Amino acid sequence: MTRTLPAGLSVTARVPASSANLGPGFDSLGMALGIYDEIEVRTTDTGLTIRVEGEGADDVPWGPSHLVVRAIERGLESAGVWADGLDVVCRNVIPHSRGLGSSASAVVGGLAAGCGLATKFDPELTVDTDRLVQLASEFEGHPDNAAASVLGGIVVSWSETDRPADAGLDGAQVEHHNRAYHAVRLNPHPALRPVVLIPQDRSSTAHTRGLLPEVVPHGDAAFNVSRAALAVVALTERPDLLMPATADRLHQAQRAPALPLTTTWIARLRAAGIAATVSGAGPTVLALTTSEFPSELRELAIADGLRVVEPGLAEGVGVR
Repeated sequence: MTRTLPAGLSVTARVPASSANLGPGFDSLGMALGIYDEIEVRTTDTGLTIRVEGEGADDVPWGPSHLVVRAIERGLESAGVWADGLDVVCRNVIPHSRGLGSSASAVVGGLAAGCGLATKFDPELTVDTDRLVQLASEFEGHPDNAAASVLGGIVVSWSETDRPADAGLDGAQVEHHNRAYHAVRLNPHPALRPVVLIPQDRSSTAHTRGLLPEVVPHGDAAFNVSRAALAVVALTERPDLLMPATADRLHQAQRAPALPLTTTWIARLRAAGIAATVSGAGPTVLALTTSEFPSELRELAIADGLRVVEPGLAEGVGVR
């Protein structure tokens, strides 16, 4: 039986950005980055009010179709509770459509806020991180960004197709309702320093994913399997192996025509001995290093219209 939450309960979720793939780990490797969105939710007697500040304030619907609102409602539903009214404030810092997991962060933050309201109402309704990974990945269709924002640090994620159907899912989630999503967190090497170079231009994930072929050569698949396995070693124990561990043949060259500035900067950084990849579907460049980012490269990037940010690795979503 669904219970209704009283008016006046409030929580705030703080959720990190993420970078997916990390080179060869297509749809499986992810990293949480220290750029945060904040979602404040309060239960009310009736209706919905939503305010968006910062990134996306002028681009997203301010109503029931807002991704955060849908995620909050799914979190409440998952915990077996409901709210007659919600007041939602989104304070967005994560750039949109740049390959930094903004949609996954919105979903994870909304789910965590909804589940947090349920826990505040009844501590026995607490939803664990495995369940959050599942719920968030159902929205996204793949778990790499979502799992990173839930668990923090670096994650390896995967899916299985033996999960029974859940009639409660709707919209974009239906296509993936029979998948079980999983992730484990790795312990990053303490010297690892992520740097992101963020262009002004946006990129459509659907467009860049559409550039990928349905079939890949066996040799390219074997190459990426070996490099993804090596990436786990490089990211946790042997950062001296980051250059070979971030090489890829499955998606970056295929997306290059749509991401000319990104492609140029990946080549420039790798020529300088810095492991660089496309962050997710781009256009942001992710650089992984263990030393200071060279000032001359920083100045060149800024001159090219790139914002250079050293966000650090982040912990997963938190609710207070």
